[in-house]
Amino acid sequence: MASPEPAIAVKSLTKTFGNRRAVDNLSFELPHGAFLSIFGPNGAGKTSLLRILATLSRATSGTVLIRGIDVRKEPDKARDHIGLISHNSMLYPDLTAEENLLFAAQLYGVADPAQRVSGLLEAVELKHRRLDQVRTFSRGMTQRLSIARALIHDPAVVFLDEPYSGLDPHAVEIFDGLIAAIREDRTSIMVSHDLQKGFNMCSHALVLAKGGMVLFDKRESLDYQDFSQVYAKTVGMGVA
Repeated sequence: MASPEPAIAVKSLTKTFGNRRAVDNLSFELPHGAFLSIFGPNGAGKTSLLRILATLSRATSGTVLIRGIDVRKEPDKARDHIGLISHNSMLYPDLTAEENLLFAAQLYGVADPAQRVSGLLEAVELKHRRLDQVRTFSRGMTQRLSIARALIHDPAVVFLDEPYSGLDPHAVEIFDGLIAAIREDRTSIMVSHDLQKGFNMCSHALVLAKGGMVLFDKRESLDYQDFSQVYAKTVGMGVA
C-alpha cells in the first residue's frame, strides 16, 4: 500500500538575501499529526523557513507543499489550511477580544462566526474578558487569544514562532495545556529557543545552522543527551 501524502513536504528550499543564504537547500517531509520542533542559533534560518511555510515570504527556489498545495502557486488556498501563533500576536489592540475573533472569522468565511468565537473564547478561558480591549490584556492572555485567532478556521496545520517568548511561569503552564489540546489531529511546526522543552514536545526534531540542515529525525530515534551534545558541537551553544 502506498504511503499517504505528507502533510508538509519541503523540497530543495532556498531563500537568499543578497549573497547570504538564510535557507540553504532544505528538504524534509512531515506526516499528518506530526509535531516538528526547529532549533538553531540566531541567524540559523529558523524564522525565514517558518515564514516561507506560512506563506509570509517567498522562497528563492524550491517547493513547499501544504497538504499537497504548492504555497508559491496557490498561497491563498494554502492559507485556508494554516494557522500561525507567534510572539507577535497579530491582534488589534484597540478592538475587544470578541471583535478580533469575529474579524478573523469573517476574513476566513467561517460559518456561524458568533458560535465559533464564543466556543474559542471559552476554550482559552477568556470569555469573561470578551468585551475588553486587547490592549488591557497581560502577555499571557494575549497569547491565549492569539491561539483562538489562529484556530478560528480550524486549520489542519499550525505554525508556532517562539510562542513562549515573554511568558511568565504561570502563563507557560496554561499555554502548555492549550498547545497539548490543539495539537491533536493537527500537524505542527514550532521554532524553539528552549532545547529541552522543544525536544520534549516534538515528534520530530530539526536543527539548522547557517541555513542548512544539521539534523532531522524522529524524536523516538534520538536520545536527548546525545542530541544536545550534537547540537552544542554544531552550533557552539546548548540552547539557541
